Amino acid sequence: MQQNPMLEQLIEAHLDFLAHEFSQPETVQQEFLHFYHWFRKQHLKDLWSCEQLNALLQKQILDTPASAFLIEQIAEHIRFALVHPVNDSAKIADVIPVLTIDKIAQYVASKSGHRQRLIKTVVSNPAFSAMISQLIQHSIQDYLDNSLIAKSVPGVSRFMKMGKSVLETVTDSSLDSAVSAYLQKNILKLSQMSESVLNQHLDDDKLYHLQANIWHKIKDLPLSVLKNYIEVQDLPQTVVLGHEIWDFMRQSDYLKQQLHDGVHAWYVRNQERTFDLLLRDLNIDEALIQQELQQLLNPVIQQMLSQQYLRERARLYLEKFYYSEPAQKILDTRT
Repeated sequence: MQQNPMLEQLIEAHLDFLAHEFSQPETVQQEFLHFYHWFRKQHLKDLWSCEQLNALLQKQILDTPASAFLIEQIAEHIRFALVHPVNDSAKIADVIPVLTIDKIAQYVASKSGHRQRLIKTVVSNPAFSAMISQLIQHSIQDYLDNSLIAKSVPGVSRFMKMGKSVLETVTDSSLDSAVSAYLQKNILKLSQMSESVLNQHLDDDKLYHLQANIWHKIKDLPLSVLKNYIEVQDLPQTVVLGHEIWDFMRQSDYLKQQLHDGVHAWYVRNQERTFDLLLRDLNIDEALIQQELQQLLNPVIQQMLSQQYLRERARLYLEKFYYSEPAQKILDTRT
């Protein structure tokens, strides 16, 4: 395309004007604010469809795997938070409000039906029955072997051993086997007794006070105690394990259906709302636009100006305009 000196002067003058205007912070602020005023009045359904939002989220959340760098950064930030020196001076009560803890304790204590079903499930498990049986058996054996009476009263120890020997002779089995057989025979009764005892000791009032006592014991502990329960050096491995679970879940039909239906339900509830209301749900209002976001945007604009990026992009469209046939006709009539 043959250049026209006059058009080139117009383009350069136009570019100089734009560069000057956008170099003024108030210009960026006003334009950003005007855009916000327009955008806030728009309704969700008038700009984006449910299908568009779902497709975007499906692609970005489910179809796109997390990068190795992101996983590494997650592990590093968790490690950084755990080893931060402020954890030594900050107490658990400094970051968790006591009133919320009390509400949680009351809520948990009030769920007696859930608690009773959980206790029943636990005591009905064969592993629980085996544990109780072994505990009773070992307690009896320990009592016979280490009873305070047997140790302090002369002759009692020998008498207890003799009694044990007689019992084993009569039953034609060891005491351990006899006790074990009895426990196995009465395991259902033991489970029922365990369930009854647990329900008595974990009623609403006792469970509430149990939680309160635990809170009072830990509230003044420093946050650094978390390192006693989280192996910092193992974070690269444990975070990867969590990622493997997520990586499997995100590819499942189950999660795809959940995301699709969740987006649809949200869209139906909000499609008639303006973006002003939707943004307020995210605590984004005009004050934030004026005081914070425009301050973040302005350095970006200034960098684009200093690196000639805006000038190059604007020149592309100004050349198309000034060298277009309609513009040429207007300029020709002027000359």
